[in-house]
Amino acid sequence: MNFSAMFRLARILFATTLLFASAAAAQQARPAPAAARTQVEEGNPVADARAVVVDGNTRFTVLTPQLIRMEWAEDAAFEDHASLMFINRRLPVPGFRTRRDAGWLTIETEAMKLRYRQGSGQFSPEGLNISFRINGADVTWQPGMENRQNLGGTLRTLDGVKGYAALPPGLLSRDGWVLLDDSDSPLYDRSPWPWVLARPARARQDWYFFAYGHEYKKELYDLTQVAGKIPLPPLFTFGAWWSRYWAYTDQEFEELVERFREHDVPLDVMVVDMDWHKTFGLRWSMQRNDASGHRMGWSGYTWDDAYFPDPPGFLRWMHQHGLKVPLNLHPASGIQPWEEHYPEMARAMGIDPASQQYVPFHITDKKFSENYLRLMHDPLEKQGVDFWWLDWQQESETDVPGLNPVFWLNYVHFTDMEKRGKRPLIFHRWGGLGNHRYQIGFSGDTASVWESLAYQPYFTATAANVLYGYWSHDIGGHIPGVVSPELFTRWVQFGVFSPILRTHTTKNPESERRIWAYPVEYAEAMRDAYALRYALIPYIYTAGRQSFDTGVAICRPMYYDNPEAPEAYEVRDEYMFGDDLLVAPVTAPADPDSQLASREVWLPPGTWVEWTSGAILHGPATLERKFALNEWPVYARAGSIIPMQPKMSHTDEKPVDPLILTVFPGGQGTARVYADAGNTLGYKTGEFSWTRVTQRTTSNGSTTLEVSPASGGFPRMPESRGYEIRLRGSFPPAEVTSNGRNIAYRSDGATPGWRYEGNTLTVIVSLPQLSVHQAVKVTVVPTAGWRERRDLLDGVSGRMLRIKMAMDVLNGTWPKEWSPDELVRAYQTGNRAGHSPQAAIDELQKLHDSMPAVIESIRRLNITPEVVARALTILEAAPEPSPEP
Repeated sequence: MNFSAMFRLARILFATTLLFASAAAAQQARPAPAAARTQVEEGNPVADARAVVVDGNTRFTVLTPQLIRMEWAEDAAFEDHASLMFINRRLPVPGFRTRRDAGWLTIETEAMKLRYRQGSGQFSPEGLNISFRINGADVTWQPGMENRQNLGGTLRTLDGVKGYAALPPGLLSRDGWVLLDDSDSPLYDRSPWPWVLARPARARQDWYFFAYGHEYKKELYDLTQVAGKIPLPPLFTFGAWWSRYWAYTDQEFEELVERFREHDVPLDVMVVDMDWHKTFGLRWSMQRNDASGHRMGWSGYTWDDAYFPDPPGFLRWMHQHGLKVPLNLHPASGIQPWEEHYPEMARAMGIDPASQQYVPFHITDKKFSENYLRLMHDPLEKQGVDFWWLDWQQESETDVPGLNPVFWLNYVHFTDMEKRGKRPLIFHRWGGLGNHRYQIGFSGDTASVWESLAYQPYFTATAANVLYGYWSHDIGGHIPGVVSPELFTRWVQFGVFSPILRTHTTKNPESERRIWAYPVEYAEAMRDAYALRYALIPYIYTAGRQSFDTGVAICRPMYYDNPEAPEAYEVRDEYMFGDDLLVAPVTAPADPDSQLASREVWLPPGTWVEWTSGAILHGPATLERKFALNEWPVYARAGSIIPMQPKMSHTDEKPVDPLILTVFPGGQGTARVYADAGNTLGYKTGEFSWTRVTQRTTSNGSTTLEVSPASGGFPRMPESRGYEIRLRGSFPPAEVTSNGRNIAYRSDGATPGWRYEGNTLTVIVSLPQLSVHQAVKVTVVPTAGWRERRDLLDGVSGRMLRIKMAMDVLNGTWPKEWSPDELVRAYQTGNRAGHSPQAAIDELQKLHDSMPAVIESIRRLNITPEVVARALTILEAAPEPSPEP
């Protein structure tokens, strides 16, 4: 061998050594898969043979008494792989009877009867029918029938939507039945990481028939048994997210976080949009494309060191300040030669890096996906990236027939986290049925107009009909980004009562999402909204756990609980937020004169308490209500117990201590408070706790609240906590006891003790830290004379809010005039009651008796009649209770 040949051989051996060393190092970067399994792996797509009836070229599988799978195959080769939607068919076998008579096969459960004409081939109106009953009426279905009253599902995206957009069919229907055609859906193979498999090319029908009538919640639960559960996101996701399409430097991000803390606005997630990576001077006017044919700079995996000179240091700083950081990805361009880890990725895919040939994005190729995650994502996650915003806006098809790329992107990224033992979380668009297993949804680039806000409550709640419980909207809208202060405030208030509170906007220097940058009255209303969101996190997180257990999303339509009430289907922009709060967001501007927004609200049967006013309202009724900027149409079930937490700057700043239990007046109530480690998969395997709380009010007016010992547990679970019981809409008590011991009045809020918050008419009982394994019983005995004067409590906290509004209007006329003393004295009612609880009943009576004089004192003011009229309108529109039905 000559020297030249020896030199070439040495180069080859050296390159080979580097290649294997690089591959070994990269392999070590990804932790060995943990024992965690994906939902697809946990399911069993092969039904119990006892649930199956085969008749020639047809196969029927009785999954539940109200759900049956119906297959026809020309070659009688039936499908037992999991499909994208249906991953588990091995359910407890329901009772059913089968008979063959006069050429007909009949399968009958307790809820429905299926008849198939034997040998009739493909399912047709002549050869197949199913009968069942809805509300005592007989219904017969046959193929080809139109599902006229389908209640809708959800959309892939709201990009460009301005207002209403029609929804495709969902899985619930007022008709009482739904047929889901799964014939062309791709399948999963049976590999350790289940991978997509095209349906075999053959003539077939694969149908699922749901006959649940109006038992919507039952249908959703059964659906999770065959299609998988709605995963519980990490605790931090229920805090506030900041997101903006803007080229921030690391210093600007850090300054932004400091402004959040400086202005006392809580925050948990700092989203870094696409400018984190190299964009090569990308401008809207630039049409330069990369080798993949996509706009150059839109995709990337390498930090732009002009903006982020020290990425690990930046991510570490964010984590030290309690924030999680996702990065935005538009992965359609594949891996381009300028990427930091291009050489490793090229070699892994059999491409010579020296060729500078880009690696095409091929998410359905398992080899590509494994290398893509291992070589492109792992280094960034090791630096501290918490999760990914998969902003796919490109192709709508893959090389697997029927497979949506959005669905498969979601599956690959979500299950990769899951298999590594992390509680998974991604942020992306809806990919179709079955995508409920891979949250959270990014609804896209909506228009920044009132019409978009008005549509989002309906859109969010209706997605529950396909189990998609976690839509995240651009709060404030996206295009063109500029919003009025009032619109942004109302959007934020809706965000508080939606699954995810995330502000966003486009790259427009005139658009603003920092709430403290708005005029004071709007900034204060939004700060109050953020504070309420964080206070409600125990309630919201519990609702998220219930969603995992039951299939009923946190936000759900009104007809789930009221299926036979026509109004429940008509009020599309109302929804339940968890089990005990009804929300009807303000989605239209206020009257310019009164500055009050009108809102028609339908209340279902029962008694409801308006959150901000304290008004006691009775349903069923449709009411016209008016709301100031700092008020929101939220209604608590009478007697409900809402678990809440103290003020926090981010969700895991400290343990929930004390646990705040807010009790709304009226009868009795029960709540269960859920807790777990917050960011592990232990919630699926028994690592969690429940605390049951009950309250009852007796005929003598005494309220007793009992906290049961916590059941269950999880690693690092706090063993003790304090409690704060808040009785809304109450007179000060004559006596308070805890576990039989007297609790004294403490005006300074000392613990243990009780105090009275006069402006909200709330008795607050504070208890010291107690073992979570100890039962707690608190009894509050009312003061004498409460029964005859209890009407004084109804809606008074709302009246005092409106009195303050009227004062602000009149004080604005200085130096010509100022609020009359009668109005100021009325405003101070709550303050005086808080200082002297023993005089509270008399103070409230004086307020009631003084209102005619207050109104007359305003009429006498020597100021512009329009200002007087505005102040009087505000006062006379003060929330009033509704009469009992």
